[in-house]
Amino acid sequence: MKRLLLLMLVCLALPVALQAEDVSITDTTDRFFLPHDTFWGYAQFDIAPPHNEIDPNLCASNAKQFGGVNALCNAFGRYMLSGYLEIRPFGSGQLRRFMLFGEPSFLFGKNVPQSLYTWSFQPIGVEHSWGLAVYLGKGFEFRATQHFLFDRFGSRDRNLGPADLGNNGPWGRYNAFGVRKYWGTRRW
Repeated sequence: MKRLLLLMLVCLALPVALQAEDVSITDTTDRFFLPHDTFWGYAQFDIAPPHNEIDPNLCASNAKQFGGVNALCNAFGRYMLSGYLEIRPFGSGQLRRFMLFGEPSFLFGKNVPQSLYTWSFQPIGVEHSWGLAVYLGKGFEFRATQHFLFDRFGSRDRNLGPADLGNNGPWGRYNAFGVRKYWGTRRW
């Protein structure tokens, strides 16, 4: 418990110590609320080839033993639409260091490993997380993240037979605190 308290104290005191070293983050003439660079993010579309489906851990890997091509638990994805969004609502002062972020991943498909391989775009569900971050200086960022359970869509939002593992997703529900380090510059 003492180590956790010490870690939290260091993470909260670090931005104050680094303030004098990194003035550029707060030196701006941008408006205070909703500056021009409030939103940043990306979207990505992935296709998994046959025999290499995306497994959101909703169905047991041996789902084919519970019905073969007609197995009720066929929530293995072929397509994934994912993204990342950062919202930096403040444009000047110390609050410019603060941001919120979200990261959803939508899965689509209807496959059973070693039994049924289709190109169906049937919705499976969404896995998402969100959090907040504070820029500490010198490329470091303190992050607090909440990861939610997998939310199923449509006909998959019920028990899918004996191979159904529940909606915990690959990692289940958790909170995490961490530090991220950025380096280099992007070349476009």
